Amino acid sequence: MNIMLINHYAGSPKLGMEYRPYYMAKIWSDMGHIVTIIAASQSHVRSVQPEISNKITNQEIDGIVYYWVKTPEYKGNSFGRIQNMFIFVWTLFFKARFFVRQLKPDIVIASSTYPIDIFPAQRIAKIAKAKLIYEVHDLWPLSPIELGGYSKWHPFIVLMQYAENYAYKKVDVVVSMLPCSKEHMLSHGLKENKFHHIPNGINLDEWRESNEKPPEKYTELIENLKNSGKTIIGYAGAHGIANSLSTLIEAAYLLKDMNIAIVLVGHGPEKINLQQQAAKLSLENVFFSPAVPKNCMKIVLEGWDLAFLGLQNQSLFRFGISPNKLMDYMLARKPIICAINSGNDPVTDAMCGITVEPENPSAIVSAIKKLVALSPEMLLQMGENGYNYVLKHHDYDMLAKEFAAILEN
Repeated sequence: MNIMLINHYAGSPKLGMEYRPYYMAKIWSDMGHIVTIIAASQSHVRSVQPEISNKITNQEIDGIVYYWVKTPEYKGNSFGRIQNMFIFVWTLFFKARFFVRQLKPDIVIASSTYPIDIFPAQRIAKIAKAKLIYEVHDLWPLSPIELGGYSKWHPFIVLMQYAENYAYKKVDVVVSMLPCSKEHMLSHGLKENKFHHIPNGINLDEWRESNEKPPEKYTELIENLKNSGKTIIGYAGAHGIANSLSTLIEAAYLLKDMNIAIVLVGHGPEKINLQQQAAKLSLENVFFSPAVPKNCMKIVLEGWDLAFLGLQNQSLFRFGISPNKLMDYMLARKPIICAINSGNDPVTDAMCGITVEPENPSAIVSAIKKLVALSPEMLLQMGENGYNYVLKHHDYDMLAKEFAAILEN
């Protein structure tokens, strides 16, 4: 098959998130398919932006051809991000015949974090007489409505709702990363036999080879905490409002008399506020570290005793979650405190930790105390449970082959 995968934010291990398009494309290429990724030149989730020379620049990364569509720089969820989206979609729409001539796709995948990319994807598929696949990462416009407080009558939201409904009616197949999203999609026009669920995944070989040492300052911090006998509870990832890390800071205050340290690794718009919150509470058991490269993550997680994952108590998560950091925790065999209320509960399913009510510091403290009180053997078993679970359900090699079988059928 000749597969064209459109993902605005697509990255690679060298460029940074988003990784899923890269791993899928790599495995499909190894299976003998021709795969091309179309992405925007600027993305807020990438650590490094690609070098571009024209309005459309192609580049080969690890045997995968990327076409970078030139888009403007922006920061966070500003108006610049919306402008970036529209320029990407606009360029794809009016360059549809160019992409068909260049790539001659049999399959066009709109790997969508927002639904308006379905318009250029459908145009390209129609011209090429190709099958159209809609891969859903997040439910838009529900995400900005329920997380951002937008009115459903806001012009931007009305457009997004039209695009979502259009996608479900026009596509040949939907592949959703959200396990509990089927009923929502059916209610917006999707036919039942077109729905498939394929979650986020992990690359085991890459994980095993990720042995780069973290920055010396971070290594010294962990060594000092261990030497003082601290139980280390870590979080690695974005420091945003949705991650509900202020609740973890409140929990740290309730734990200040215990021999426990909270280590937060990463960056994001809420990091300064979190540091100020910890300082205001005079906390000496909370430590902040800059983000570390992906190939350092294995060693970073090895230094922890427990891992934390939280999200705001939002109704949007009723459709399920599939966070990358959870899978990293499982690969590292760490018992997990999961403060998330969602349609699925992988931590409980895997028996690899404790799931508690989100945005509840006392519940987080209770879970930490329960885990700290367990024997080393029981904690090791929890870690093994998570490791075995993620290998069974989230190996990208298995997921990509499952996805390819959908495309072939």
